[in-house]
Amino acid sequence: MSRSLFDKYGGFASVSKVVSAFYDKAVDSDIIGPYFDDIDMRAQVDHQTKFISSLMGGPASYSDEALQKVHSGLHIDRTSFEEMVKLLHETLEEFAFERADIEQIMHEINSRADIVITRHDS
Repeated sequence: MSRSLFDKYGGFASVSKVVSAFYDKAVDSDIIGPYFDDIDMRAQVDHQTKFISSLMGGPASYSDEALQKVHSGLHIDRTSFEEMVKLLHETLEEFAFERADIEQIMHEINSRADIVITRHDS
């Protein structure tokens, strides 16, 4: 049986460092930073660490229904989603994740675009 990406990259402690670095970029982003203006970032990092861990084969799990509920009132558009994807990709590269592993994580993220994107401008 192959090792999960979660185990390969060091479990919750390592994923938490990646997520913290990602949010350092996110809050500074002109595009997605405003989404986090009134957010408890400690709780946000904790939730996102569990979510990314689940995508990497870790013990946490999030249903698509839960993701939809959490994002439904945020009015996230495609540009904002793509900025998030770009910043996460950069962060994974900075933490020396292998290209194939980054692609796998990005596939999991992108497969949920229609759940997270709640604003569709014409």
